[in-house]
Amino acid sequence: MVKQNPKNRLDPERYAHLKAEAIAPYRGLRKFIYLACGASGFIGAVVFLSQLFAGRDVETALPNFALQAGVVGVMIFLWRWEGRKNK
Repeated sequence: MVKQNPKNRLDPERYAHLKAEAIAPYRGLRKFIYLACGASGFIGAVVFLSQLFAGRDVETALPNFALQAGVVGVMIFLWRWEGRKNK
């Protein structure tokens, strides 16, 4: 029988954090990437939306706005999906 040294034990908070990281590695990194890409898509959507309102290059601004809005939508979906996997 192996005796456990009190110095070798992990506190419960640290153990819970390591266990959660083992179950879902890089969750924090993924959420950061979702947030960064969503923010980038939102900024792009605002730029192209302002071009649409100004009436400049509507033929190119409309598909670009749709693309940026799609990126934001996908990032919101992935963020929520990641949150559902937590529960």
